[in-house]
Amino acid sequence: MATNETTFHLPDLGEGLAEATVLEWLVRPGERVERNGPLVEVETTKSAAEIPSPHTGVVARLHAEEGEAVAVGAPLVTFGVEEEAAGIVGTVPAEEAPKRRRVRLTPPEDEPGA
Repeated sequence: MATNETTFHLPDLGEGLAEATVLEWLVRPGERVERNGPLVEVETTKSAAEIPSPHTGVVARLHAEEGEAVAVGAPLVTFGVEEEAAGIVGTVPAEEAPKRRRVRLTPPEDEPGA
């Protein structure tokens, strides 16, 4: 698979907030991160939040230092990501015929002497 770089920008964290301050990076350049894995902790005027990684790949560059304010929509981190086949999100399980068991319930035979 080929590798492309893609940059993740600070998403809108809601309620009309214009920026967030980087509290702590949870990854370092050169480190592999999984999609939805912890990426960065940020703080807004409303609260602190952990932003998960939108990609699986290797962290190429961090675009802000801890303690730095980042505007919504500004570059946050650049990843080296593996190209995937277009339109394929996951794997489709192989079609298998259902396995049915017939269960016949028959009353127990009366035991002699009971």
